[in-house]
Amino acid sequence: MMVKRRARTLMFLGTGSDVGKSVLAAAFCRIFKQDGLRVAPFKAQNMALNSYITPEGGEMGRAQVVQAEAAGIEPHVDMNPILLKPTSTMGSQVIVLGKAVGNLSAKDYYATKKRLVPVVREAFERLSKRYDIVVLEGAGSAVELNLKEHDLVNLAMARMARAPSILVGDIDRGGIFAALLGSYMLMDPDEQDLLAGFMVNKLRGDPDLFTSGVDILEARSGKPVLGVVPHFDHIALPEEDSVALGRRMGRRSPADSDGKLALGVVRLPFLSNYTDFDCFEHDPGVELAYFDQPGDVFRFDAVVLPGSKNTLEDMLALERSGMADAVRAYFKAGGVVVGICGGYQMLGERITDPHGVESRVRETPGLGLLPMATEMAWEKVTTQVMARLHPDNRLGGRDLSPSKLLHGYEIHMGRSRPLAEGVRACFRILSRNGRDVSTADADDGLSSTDGRVWGTYIHGIFDNDAFRRAFLSFLEERSHKRARPEIVNYGRWKEAQYDLLADHVRSHCDMERIYRIVGI
Repeated sequence: MMVKRRARTLMFLGTGSDVGKSVLAAAFCRIFKQDGLRVAPFKAQNMALNSYITPEGGEMGRAQVVQAEAAGIEPHVDMNPILLKPTSTMGSQVIVLGKAVGNLSAKDYYATKKRLVPVVREAFERLSKRYDIVVLEGAGSAVELNLKEHDLVNLAMARMARAPSILVGDIDRGGIFAALLGSYMLMDPDEQDLLAGFMVNKLRGDPDLFTSGVDILEARSGKPVLGVVPHFDHIALPEEDSVALGRRMGRRSPADSDGKLALGVVRLPFLSNYTDFDCFEHDPGVELAYFDQPGDVFRFDAVVLPGSKNTLEDMLALERSGMADAVRAYFKAGGVVVGICGGYQMLGERITDPHGVESRVRETPGLGLLPMATEMAWEKVTTQVMARLHPDNRLGGRDLSPSKLLHGYEIHMGRSRPLAEGVRACFRILSRNGRDVSTADADDGLSSTDGRVWGTYIHGIFDNDAFRRAFLSFLEERSHKRARPEIVNYGRWKEAQYDLLADHVRSHCDMERIYRIVGI
């Protein structure tokens, strides 16, 4: 069944993962916005451990959040109606229209997929009625033949939306002709008809030197090359998949941080929401590194345990690798340890999962750095929050007034409770999803009295410029380093990146032809 289309559409398909579909979709969301169009992103199904909570309390993938920001609109679950969050090597938590519906194996998910087609179609239709143009994104390779029967996000979605599509290939990884022409030749004739052209991405060097390559692609396929986009390193954007995280693991050692504050994020097997730390990536006073070797822990001015989609399994992995003992020793020697969401749960005495919500493991000891216990519950908490520092707790920062409003979001299955005195709540929640919170449910997180160990369920807490500055000031005081005294406006900085991205992509694409293809 076809969608009754109202908005114009443009879709980005890929020859594989990490070829730049998400970034190009974000670029065109900003380009169309700059040109006065009401534009929205759409990805029928996303598999990612980085997610976000909308103002309505729905959970969606971060890539479509970035694209919505580029489009200048509020993210909504209709932009990503199905989100898969891997909980093991065999299964994922399935989130439909922002709400978790259960953990399914790949086989079980495929069996239920046909029932999700109307959900996807209706979400797309709602967007199509509200916007001038919808920019769609595929997933992975558009021509995985063994998965084609179950396709919901690539060519099947292009057909459903009647979307002219651009096939994106990454020339930097090599094999661009095999990737683009091979993908095209594996398409059925009706699928080839949906293809408006190719886009060559991540070219290093002068695009004019690829003129003969363009001629070859066009001659062999009969399809135009709509852009040859050079690789860039002057623009920074959030990235969501494990391939991007793998690149970050190879960055220089914090021992070479040139007097900057060295912040280490533990690379968990089921790490999630590492976008919590993007704000540090672009702070000139901070050297951020992801690490998984216990011997590296003493190199950092602070160590962060990030979110996890399977807290118990990740805690056991830390014990097996020796990382747990290294973090305990680091803290005992005077180090600063922070936990966000699943990482916060690991700071406690024990973690239990009596109902098997996340894992087959029913109980495991935590790091024992905070007198706290966590139990996994069936109901998932997904809220946007407004908070303040708890009046009894400054988290070691002297630069932030307790009256300063802080914004973030919660995504967790666990419930944590203190087991002893000598700790303080970190934050006081004022509202969840726009509703006032009673005093009984207002406390979030725990910290030691000296602020050297603390944890919270609030994702995005460091995106608050004033809080981030207070935290860095605390680390500066302890390390006798000097990072940067002024507050970086992270929101304004991100807006500048979207404009830079749009300018870069626009200048290397045939925009007049693309607009004709779109029908505008």
